[in-house]
Parts: sequence; structure tokens; C-alpha cells
Amino acid sequence: MPKVTQGSAPAPAGQPPGETTGEFAGYLVAVGASAGGLDALERFFEGLPPHTDVAYVVIQHLSPDHKSMMGNLLGRHTRMPVVTVEDGMAIAAGRVHLIPPGSIMRAAGGRLWLTPKDPRVLTLPIDLFFTSLAKELGNRAVGVILSGTGSDGTRGALAINEAGGLLLAQDPETAKFDGMPRSVIATGLVDAILAPEALGLRVLDHTREAPRTPIRHERLVADRDKGSALEEIQHLLRHVAGIDFRDYKPATVLRRIERRLQVRHIPDHESYAQLLDGDRAELATLHRELLIPVTSFFRDPESFEVLAEAAIEVLVKERQANQPLRIWVPGVSTGEEAYSLAILFTEACERVRRWPGFKVFATDVAQQSLDTASAGVFSEAITSEIPPERLERFFVPRGNHFVIRPEVRQNIIFARHNLLEDPPFTRMDLVSCRNVLIYFEPEAQERVLRRLQYALAPGGFLFLGSSESLGALQGDFTPVSTKHKIHRVLRHVALPLDQASAGHSRLPAIGRRHRAGPSATRAGDAAVIDAGLTTLLRSYAPASLLLNRRHELLHVFGDVGRFLRIGEGSATLDLAKLLPQRLAPVALALLHRAAKGAAPLRSDVLGLPCAEGPPLRLRLVARPVEIPQGEPHLILSFEPEPPIAEPALPAGIETLDLDRENAARLQTLEQELAATRESLQATIEELETANEELQATNEELMASNEELQSSNEELQSVNEELYTVNAENQEKIEILNQLNADLDSLARAVSIATVFVDGGLRITRFTPEATTLFNIRDGDIGRPIGDITNRLDHPELVAELRHTIEDGHLFEREIHASNGATYLARILPYAVRARGPRGAVATFVDVTSLHDRDRLQATLDALPAGIALLDAAGRIQMVNARWRALAREGGDPDLHRSGPGIGIEDACAILPGGESLAAARDGIARVLGGEAAAFRREYIHDGPREAGRRRLLYAAPLGGRGGAIVSHCDLTAQVAADA
Repeated sequence: MPKVTQGSAPAPAGQPPGETTGEFAGYLVAVGASAGGLDALERFFEGLPPHTDVAYVVIQHLSPDHKSMMGNLLGRHTRMPVVTVEDGMAIAAGRVHLIPPGSIMRAAGGRLWLTPKDPRVLTLPIDLFFTSLAKELGNRAVGVILSGTGSDGTRGALAINEAGGLLLAQDPETAKFDGMPRSVIATGLVDAILAPEALGLRVLDHTREAPRTPIRHERLVADRDKGSALEEIQHLLRHVAGIDFRDYKPATVLRRIERRLQVRHIPDHESYAQLLDGDRAELATLHRELLIPVTSFFRDPESFEVLAEAAIEVLVKERQANQPLRIWVPGVSTGEEAYSLAILFTEACERVRRWPGFKVFATDVAQQSLDTASAGVFSEAITSEIPPERLERFFVPRGNHFVIRPEVRQNIIFARHNLLEDPPFTRMDLVSCRNVLIYFEPEAQERVLRRLQYALAPGGFLFLGSSESLGALQGDFTPVSTKHKIHRVLRHVALPLDQASAGHSRLPAIGRRHRAGPSATRAGDAAVIDAGLTTLLRSYAPASLLLNRRHELLHVFGDVGRFLRIGEGSATLDLAKLLPQRLAPVALALLHRAAKGAAPLRSDVLGLPCAEGPPLRLRLVARPVEIPQGEPHLILSFEPEPPIAEPALPAGIETLDLDRENAARLQTLEQELAATRESLQATIEELETANEELQATNEELMASNEELQSSNEELQSVNEELYTVNAENQEKIEILNQLNADLDSLARAVSIATVFVDGGLRITRFTPEATTLFNIRDGDIGRPIGDITNRLDHPELVAELRHTIEDGHLFEREIHASNGATYLARILPYAVRARGPRGAVATFVDVTSLHDRDRLQATLDALPAGIALLDAAGRIQMVNARWRALAREGGDPDLHRSGPGIGIEDACAILPGGESLAAARDGIARVLGGEAAAFRREYIHDGPREAGRRRLLYAAPLGGRGGAIVSHCDLTAQVAADA
């Protein structure tokens, strides 16, 4: 992707935004999270519907040494299927795709591709996936940044925004770790900053909005001619931001405007123009969208290598030590390209052992980008762009960021500059203007190229982007590398016509006025000038110069054009560089002596060659000018021979013997030089010794720093991975606590005595009911069960537990307790993990009541009368064998009308009809209701098989919970015996 520079927008990719060569045709939402991201992910997915045509991909920093439980944990918060990605898996809508541990993932061709993660190298999986997603889906890509440390996702988010996709971030105030959200928010390109649950709804709103189709160029031109809404939008941008986007390619500008329409859900350009007119925040956002700072260090590394060998090294070798190199990088964006060139120049100087010095002028139209570039602070993503040795040499790690070293930063000057409107820089040895021209109209491209040609010094180099060319200026340059777009200027040009006619040109000042001291003000300058004029008027008024003690020109009196020369190179006010070579040493000697002696001095008659006519004969006169409460100044006068004012020189002015003065000054300087040499030699020896010690210390520190840096990166990565694992474990612990509470509640509900033991027969858990059988309490957890006394008549219990643990056998038997109760004991094996150590669980179910019921049934069956036990509602609960026999005699062999569960009213149907049946029902009802102590009824049975037999129906109440017992006996034999 091209670097977006001053006033630039994303370059055309050769196909409409959103078009993809893959098979997946919907939106893909990539969610990046790191430490603290589990809670945010759960909240994000809880608000999403299960049936959707959107695919989701979750990229986390996962430890390769731990099995991730993210699938199970996340599956509890969404009804969409959650799958772990396998290499080559097709992207499916309505599904959540999870990155597996130890892998980095890319999207291409409608599928997800995995590559192993190198544990020795710092990798940024979110950046890598976001970048591939932007290339794959264009404006159908959605990037979401949730909680996490560091800055992973920032570079990838820029790629998504450049491709026209949607970029969202979690509100840092709601994030457990706000490093990643704040890093991506700092780019100024995030479309919405919300809580995780609101981000899901924002994704739905965006994906339900159909992608907009960019307007064709012809329609744009027509709209301009008609003064359309698009023209109004550009007018607002030009009025507020000061940038005329009419020089930019229409498709580039329209693509960014269309993206804002889709993000803000605005139907047409007219409505958007109205919004911009009243919403300065949206106007600033659109302006920022058109100037996306997409760049990187050593972009196109092969091109930078060729530039270093074919241009930078050549410049360093050709340049003299006192002539610094000048480099200009227009459209510098966030500064990566300027720092890359500064690094290459530093390396070239060290390689050829020459240090001429250099200055990089880095300019851009976006002040926000310049502020970022000037800070020199970059995210950890640059580790994938810069080799480790350069990273160690030119950057200082600071937390999750890298800071450029001061020795590199001091060589770069950042300034705001509009390449299309502001005057170009001059005398540049190298101009690197990469991926800027591609955003301009052809006419604007040619105008910029002519400015760059003017900016180059003779023999300077021009470095363009891979998609840019010189066009009509091809003949003014010679190619150094056609493939890598490196050219060298052949013909220097005058100021471009468009620049010469610009009424708003801002030409750089030739020099700067230096004031004598902190107290010097404009009033002070006027006082100096007045004092100088007074001095001249008292003597004579030849052409003169007013100087400060540093011999810098402050003011000119008279016509001094014959005595001053402006040389080639940087403009200066130093008198030594302004005077001709014949006058300069004499003037400096006079000024030096006059400053020390505080008296006026003059030179011998000097001859100054003239372009026309004979040489000019003149004297130089130096006078000190005393300023009250100020620094002394000097006046240097040029007096023709004979003097202008009068034929004789004023009295009191000494004529300086230059030979004697120079000899005395030379002797003084030689003595000072000898003393300085001795001191310097001693200092050098001390410095060499100290340097050797520092060099050894520095090497040790560098080695230690490399180890610490490597360890720090590893610890940082491990820390994020461990936090993710810890978050999953916390979630699992909550689930286990819930299960444990459910188990405790179940144990209390069933009221079954249960004891758990481990492989060493040590008690690990027991239910409260177990204390009725074992003399056990909470403090006995961990003690062998054999040490605990119990009330069971079963000495083989410990042996059976051991046998179950060793062989996995199940034991089930009835045993008796000392309290007379009978228990059904069951011993089962259990294991926490498959193939792990086993334990055993013993349950004791009280079955005493079952045995009592069996004994009661046997007792009832032994009685000769038919017996039925009724509950309080009159339903039969139990009958004996004789009752069943009577039911068979009454035509109910299967007890459908007189068995357990049948009401007594129905059961009495086996009795004879008429008054006997009604009397029986009423009597039993009175007994059940407590109205009668008993009921007795004799009757003659008139059945077909036993006609004439006398029988007795008797009912009596049961104590306790109510009910009655009904007996039905045959009295025929007894009556016959009594007779």
C-alpha cells in the first residue's frame, strides 16, 4: 500500500474498493484482543444475533504452551458456532473463527491461512491479520480493537482505514488494559469508540448498510461545473483546512467522501455537505481521512539499499568536511521515511570514514502527522520493518515503544509545508518524494516536479516512488536506477513560473540579525545607531560599517557597495566573509586592536582593484563606540586617499604598523598555541585511557542490553499469554464453583451419606449425613478413612475401597449399623482426569423402611381376613393375599377396581349392592373423618359361587397421619359352630 503523505488519500488499487478475488462476498469482522480481552469478547458477542451474513475472526495473544479454552468459554455467550481455525479453512458467515495458539493468521482467497509463530521473534498477529484483511476485502473489512497491552493492531488498523473499511475501538475507560485501544485511538482514524456491548450493535448497523459505489470521474467533473454538493464540500475543506483538494485525483477524494457517508449513514452528498457546514468535528475527520499517515521504515527495502549505494554514499564521498549535505523529504507523514534516510546517511558516514554533516528537512501539510513524527516515538510494530542490529543501534526501547536516539533526531528538521503552494527549498543534495505524485492530477504532478527540480543543487539526486515517473522532465535528469526510480539532475532551472508569479510566496530570509545580549532591544539598536552617527559627524562621514564585538554587520552608513562582496553559499553577516580578500585581514587586525585599546586606529594606504578604472586607494579606520550600560561596538570606515572631509587626518589617530602588529600578535598566538598543545596532549592521553575503559564498559552494557531486551520481549509476550490463560482459568473456576455449589445442594437434597477418598484412601469430601455413620468432622479431611471409627457392621469396608481403587470394581451390598438400621452400601471408582489416579466414592442409602414394609406385608398376608390399608383420603395403599383372593371372587382378578391406588368407594363395589353397599361406604367415610371410632357390618354374600355365606366388614382408624384399616372376613364357619 502506498504511503499517504501531505494531503494524500489512499491510492487506487486497480479495482473498485471492496472488490475481492476471494470467494467470501460478505463482511468480515476481525476482533483483536490481548490481556483482559476475555470479558470484552464475551460482552461483544452477547449482543450479536445468531443468524447473520457476517463472519467473525478473533485474534488473541495466546500461549503456545497452554491449551486454549476460548472456544468453550466464548461459546457460552453466543449462539453462533465457535471454531478453531485450521490451515486453509474457508471463511463462513455466521461463524466465529478463533486463531489457534502458536500461530499467526492471514486472510487470502476467501480462506484463512496459518503459519507457525517463531517464539524467538516478536510477532504482532493482529497487525498481520488486519493488513491481510484490508488487502483481501477492502471496504468490507471491519476491525475492532479490544482490551490489551502494547500497540498491536495499530498498523493494521491504518491499513483497514486506508482500504475504506470500518475501524472501531473499545472505550479505554471500560478496558481492563487500555494500551491497545489508546494506541489505535491516537491515530485519529477510529470511527467509533464504545463499550464492548455497544460495539456489536455498531457492527450490525454498518454491515446492514450496503457498500456505496464511487461516483465516476465524468460525473464529478459535471458536478463541479454545476457548483454541486461535492464542490461545496471541497470549498469547506479549502476554507477551513487550507488545502485545495481540486489538485488531487477525483477518484481518490471521492472514495474517502463515500466512506464517510457510509460510516455516518448519510444518504447523499447534499446532506453530507449540510452536515459539514455545521459540524466542524466531522470536517476535521474528513480532512484527516484524506491525509492518512500510512508509511513505514525502509519502505521497499531493496530500493533503499540501492539508494544507499548509488546516491547516499556518493554524496558523502564527494562532499567536503565543512559543507553539510541537505536532504528534503516532502510529504513525510509520520516521519518514518525521514528517519530511514537519516539512518542511511549515518551508516554511510561511518562506512567511508567521512563526516561532512547532514540535515534532513522533513515537511508535510498535516500538522498532526508532523507532531507525531517530531516526537520520534514508534510502536513495537517497527520490529518487523527494521533489522535487529539497526533497532539496537538507532532506537531506545521504552515500554512497548521505541524512541529514536537523539544523535539521529538532531539531524532532522520537521516543518509544515504545502508542496503545491509554498515555495520550494533550495540547494538540496537529495530529494525523496515517494508516493506523493500519484495522488495529484497530471498538471499538478508536473508543477511539483518542476519545483523539485528547482530545489535540487547541481548533481543532486531525486528519489521517487515505484509508481511515479518524471514525465516531461525526463530529459533534465539522468537515470541512476530506472527500476528503483533514482535520478540525478542534469540541468538546474530558475524559479518555476508558477512560483515566480505567486502572490503569496514566502521566500526564506537571507540571514538573521543577532543581538548583542539579552538586554538589547529595538530601542537599544537605535541608540547604537545614533551613537555611531554622532561619532562620524564629529570627525568625518566616509562610508562606514557598524559592527558588534563578534564582527557581525549591524548597520551601513553610506555607499559601501565597492567594498563588500556577497560570496556563494549560505548568507552571512560575518565581516570576514563580506570584505574582499585584500581588505579582510587588515580590517580584522584594526578591529581587534581597537577593541582592546579603546582608541581609533587607521591602516596604511591600501590599493583595491576596480572593475573599471585605476585601483582605488584608501585607508581603513576602526573606532570603538561606547554604549552606556551596553556592550561596546565598532565602526569600520573606508577613507579614500586623500580623505573626503579634509586634506589632513584628524589629530590623535595612530597609524597602525601592520608588520610589527602582526609579528607581535603572531608571537602571542604561538605561545598560546604551545601551551594549548601541551594541555591538549595531556587531555588526549587521559581521554584515550578513559575511552578504552568506556569502550569495554560500553560493549558489556550493549551485550547486557541485548540480553535484557530479548528477555523483556519474551517476558512481555509471556505475560500477555499468561494473562489470557489466567482469564480463561478464572472463567473456568467460576464454572467449577457453580458446579461445586450444585453438587453440595444435590447432596443435601438427597440426604444420602457419601464419603470420597483418594488413591491413598484419604478422605477428600463427605456429606453431612455421613457423620451419622462415621465419627468424622471437617478437620478430618486428608486423614485415612481407616483411622476413622464408624457404626457399620462391615469390617471389609476399607478392603473393598482399596480393591475398587486398584481394579475399578463396583461393590453393592446391604449392611447393618449399630443403631439397628439397614443400609445399601455402594462403592464406585472415580477419576478427575482420564488415565489419571483414581479414587473411590462410597454411598450409604438407608433401606430400613423398605425392610419394615416387607415384614408388614408378610404379616398381613398371614391373616385369614382380607386386609386393606387406607390413607387419609381413602385410597388403598396396601392389601394382603386374602384381599386379592376376595377381589378375584368379586370379578377383579387384576385389582383394577380394588387394588392399591383405588378409592374405597370403588373398592366397596365388590360388596353386595343395595343398602349394604351404601352403608359400608358411609361407615368407612365416618371412620376416615374421625366421626366414628369403628365401623362393623355383617352381610350375607349372594355371589354365584359362594351364595349364602356370612361375612363381616370391619373398619378402624389408624393413628399418626390418619387413614384406616379395613378387614373383610368370612363368618360362616364360626356361625355354624355357634349354632
